[in-house]
Amino acid sequence: MKALACAALFALFAPELPAQARAEGIIVRLSGSDTVAVPAVAVVLHKVGPRQQGPVDTNVTDLRGRFRFQFSPDSGAAFLLSTRYAGIEYFSRPISADAGHPDTAITLLVADTSSRQPVTVRQRTLLISRPDESGTRIVIDWLVLGNRGPFTRTAPDSVRPSWGGPLPEVAQNVEMADSRLSQFAPEAIAFRTDSVLLFAPLSPGDKELMLQYRIPGELGRFRVPLVADDSVFVLMEEPRARVVTPALTVADSQMIEGRPFRRFAGTLAGATELEIDLGSRGLSSGQLLVILVGLLAAGFALLGWRLASRPRRS
Repeated sequence: MKALACAALFALFAPELPAQARAEGIIVRLSGSDTVAVPAVAVVLHKVGPRQQGPVDTNVTDLRGRFRFQFSPDSGAAFLLSTRYAGIEYFSRPISADAGHPDTAITLLVADTSSRQPVTVRQRTLLISRPDESGTRIVIDWLVLGNRGPFTRTAPDSVRPSWGGPLPEVAQNVEMADSRLSQFAPEAIAFRTDSVLLFAPLSPGDKELMLQYRIPGELGRFRVPLVADDSVFVLMEEPRARVVTPALTVADSQMIEGRPFRRFAGTLAGATELEIDLGSRGLSSGQLLVILVGLLAAGFALLGWRLASRPRRS
């Protein structure tokens, strides 16, 4: 009786524990046009926050490929899942950490690997600015890579990439536009002459690659090599700029950070080049500087000649 009373008092005055978030789902593998469950594989819950980053818990899928997690929610952090299959790490989208709205239908897709699985550029978007103070234009080159097959595309060896594509010959200072928005790690991307090379596996589905580079501001025309793009979008800040390639048509203009951009859209299946008229007929700041220096040099030469040709007084 005394023990029962103590238990009742403890239950009455014990602090209320915070509700636990839940995450449930299944790991499946592509098999032809269908999927099959993957049993006995480890699933890791990750937390990404300002104070903690790394694995939180690990679960193993049952015979039906299912897993289940319970964890303490944190509004200042993101949670996601990962699993390793055939030597490749697969990650989920961020999962819900709301105890009142748990994620209970998560599907994490894995696949066998192949170095011959085709990868295409499903969509390409080019955003071209007007020349800035340096006399060059900034170009954002956004590619959507599509793997529509049953295998994860991998590199054939440690030297050759898993995917590669051409870049404009005039591109300068090529780099990733924003590593926080990229689905690939910066160390998995390499740039060689006029090409971008990817040394990371490409699982089935779409992956986004966003690049940034500069082109000379005095260019009259800008050519972009294509690799059988499904669709292309071009946004240009200068009102006189236009797309020469006839397959693209003018669409609605867009405001980006308070700046208007003319938008062209179309499909270029099988095309090998996109040609853009930049509408630039003026001189760049570099050219103006060269002309100014030349004028000053000519002026000093003329002044020196006139001084030298004056008759000397005895």
